[in-house]
Amino acid sequence: MTAIQKELYALQDTDYKVFQTKLMPTVDPDTVIGVRIPLLRKMANELWKDGRAEGFLQSLPHETYEENNLHGYLVEKIRDFDEAVAAVEAFLPYVNNWATCDTMSPKVFGKYPDRLYKKIKEWIASGETYTVRFGVGMLMRWFLDENFTPEVPSLAVSIHSEEYYVNMMIAWFFATALAKQYDAILPYIEEKRLKPWTHNKAIQKAVESYRITPEQKAYLKTLKIKSKAERF
Repeated sequence: MTAIQKELYALQDTDYKVFQTKLMPTVDPDTVIGVRIPLLRKMANELWKDGRAEGFLQSLPHETYEENNLHGYLVEKIRDFDEAVAAVEAFLPYVNNWATCDTMSPKVFGKYPDRLYKKIKEWIASGETYTVRFGVGMLMRWFLDENFTPEVPSLAVSIHSEEYYVNMMIAWFFATALAKQYDAILPYIEEKRLKPWTHNKAIQKAVESYRITPEQKAYLKTLKIKSKAERF
């Protein structure tokens, strides 16, 4: 057992482990320690400050779910764009669940939207489940506010995947996009440009959002696709 693994097990909460494993069917329960997120983030801060982060980031693959999440939190701290991209791309092949995938959002990405957008296109075109999901997540994180253009939803809707975790992220993207760019996004829903399951899930998540008005929610509900077999 490594020194970092010993530190993680010292923070173990077995009840939390049981809770986590139920949320992540793609993860082997034996690889989950059960460490709460605030404690993991605190540990990431300590590793970053005491100089152990670099060695840890080079020690792929990791053995536990928590080590992977710790890795994601450390990648977020990288301040150079090219270094952050390289770290993300080195790590994505080892990501095997939605939670770890969604942990990473390097702040430096926000400073270079044009360069990031080109990388997002590459990630989305990769065909790898969690690389694609990560790309959609970055599109949602950085391109629904001041960096929004009509090309953004077109890129998201162009993704064709049978993977649940990709389609769920696309649904989250459009639900969030409806909250932030309602008029620009509504035609994608009205024209039913998403697959039925993703379309309906996007509407469901949008209707659950406090950022969508009651009138908008009522109208979105009328746009649900009624089908006995909603498939990706």
